[in-house]
Amino acid sequence: MKCIIGLGNPGKEYDHTRHNVGFRMVDAYAKQYQLTIDKEKMGALYAEFTKDGEKVLLVKPQSYMNLSGEVVRRFVDYFKIDLADLLIVHDDLDLSLGNFKLKETGSSGGHNGLKNIELHLATQDYKRLKIGISNDTSIDTKDYVLGKFRSEEEEVLNQLQPTIMMIFDKFLSVPFSSLMNQYNRKNG
Repeated sequence: MKCIIGLGNPGKEYDHTRHNVGFRMVDAYAKQYQLTIDKEKMGALYAEFTKDGEKVLLVKPQSYMNLSGEVVRRFVDYFKIDLADLLIVHDDLDLSLGNFKLKETGSSGGHNGLKNIELHLATQDYKRLKIGISNDTSIDTKDYVLGKFRSEEEEVLNQLQPTIMMIFDKFLSVPFSSLMNQYNRKNG
């Protein structure tokens, strides 16, 4: 079983905010397969489907970003998900908008959702897809990440989305090191 978890904050007021880019990409992937992420369990909305014989969970924690780890831990335990089959999708201030990076391990980089995941998984060894949201240091970080994307930024994300969907598909069947070699080189 593979599990793709998009990070974000629940509620309509957070739709299209920078911090919710994980939710956004997981929703887009679900839509690609005519799925709705609407089942509720253990503090999350989720959908499950089978692709090429692999059972897949798409998860959106509903506990707010800084408590994401509690939900991730519950799903890992309940569904007996091997951490090698888990992908966390989240925003990253240190990457320019339109860029992304795949990582197998590493620190939270100050991201509160990742800090909480590390706390509850008791490891930094889990796969992640960091999606760049840029950073405007003239705006308080909290206000910036909770701010909505401008229309020109929305266009950049729309252009990035097909590549992210391809990465999700390949995550289901290709070794992660191959994905990193293929996509991180192109993405710089």
